[in-house]
Amino acid sequence: MTLASTFTVTQPSDTEVQLTREFDAPARLVWDAYTKPEYVRQWLLGPDGWDMPVCDIDLRVGGKFQYRWSHPTEGSFGTQGEFTEVTPTSRIVNTERMEGFEGESIDTITFEEANGRTTMTMTMRFPSKEARDGAVATGMADGVATSYDRLERIIDTFE
Repeated sequence: MTLASTFTVTQPSDTEVQLTREFDAPARLVWDAYTKPEYVRQWLLGPDGWDMPVCDIDLRVGGKFQYRWSHPTEGSFGTQGEFTEVTPTSRIVNTERMEGFEGESIDTITFEEANGRTTMTMTMRFPSKEARDGAVATGMADGVATSYDRLERIIDTFE
């Protein structure tokens, strides 16, 4: 079994999407790769060909983040939000407003370590079923799966 096979996508309610992935690394390393801009801009890219010219992260309650992606032929888009809960190496809660979508989601990311392996779970709660379905229809899960594979490779360089 490869770690990529541990990636799952579920819809636990009419307004939620849950993305889960296991990493063969302690939570502190997964946390660092997930929260530090110098790493995020290397892995949070979705499909091949995209880059992230803007990656601002003020990781504290009340702090904001902003990401902007660009592609030579597909154009650019961005997302932004505010951190409402930050518990180092275990939990982040933030708002997220993606360009081109109505409303904002509430994202909860947890990092659960057992035996040196970390399960990272992101639960995105949208304001409506229609908003959730619209996000899912973009192919979001495929982009996240590809990004998490890159995240794994970044973490592998830490050890």
